Amino acid sequence: MFNPNFSDAVKVIDTLTSGSNTVFEVLEYIRPRSGSGYNTLGVITQPSQYGGEKLRQVRISINGGGVLVQPKELQFMKGPIEIEIRKNAPSASKGFFKNVGTGEASFSSRYYGKYGEIYLDPSYKYFYVIEMSDEELILDDGMFYCCEDSIELSVHTNKNVATGLISGDGFRQPKLSGSGIAILESDVPFEEILIYELNNETLKIDGNFSIVIRGKIETKIEKSKREGYLQTFVGTGEVWIAPTRQNKPMNI
Repeated sequence: MFNPNFSDAVKVIDTLTSGSNTVFEVLEYIRPRSGSGYNTLGVITQPSQYGGEKLRQVRISINGGGVLVQPKELQFMKGPIEIEIRKNAPSASKGFFKNVGTGEASFSSRYYGKYGEIYLDPSYKYFYVIEMSDEELILDDGMFYCCEDSIELSVHTNKNVATGLISGDGFRQPKLSGSGIAILESDVPFEEILIYELNNETLKIDGNFSIVIRGKIETKIEKSKREGYLQTFVGTGEVWIAPTRQNKPMNI
């Protein structure tokens, strides 16, 4: 039987251990996947200049703690780990963010137990490992991936939106609250993220480039001169910007 050493196929590119001894790791497969990809129209392209993208995967080692995971991301797990479906609060009558098309679901999967390993689905996307300390993070649509169950996953509703710009009861985004470790998922590598620190200052972004709001920052959303939104951020904290998010390599 062919049984290669799995550790020769991957390397750990990021890791954090929580106070409850839950270990979060981001693995990267050493051999890149080269060959044809698909462009935004679904048309097969030739191999790109990037020489093939590497797959990444999140591995979580549980030691008496628990984690919340975006639904349908589990690949396999080992050990006496229990699973329960948790409804994200606060709920929405039409589903979690459904009326504005967010990537987050109405429910998250909670995994907990005395010990065990969890592997989530491999992806060409990038993972940011973040440690939170009694704070709130407001995330861009679809960025939540997993976190410790000491962190609450809920909804932030920004009602400071120009009249007629968005129908319904406001602009909704995923929100993480509390202390612990969280992993965010993005199309952009962390090295390309610009983190602006605001000290009672104002920042304006023409387009959908802000991905994380951290701190005491108020947001106002208006119609931009070009297609999209003009977002104004006022206060003290951090705004994470992804300037390259609309310029993806052709093989992703």
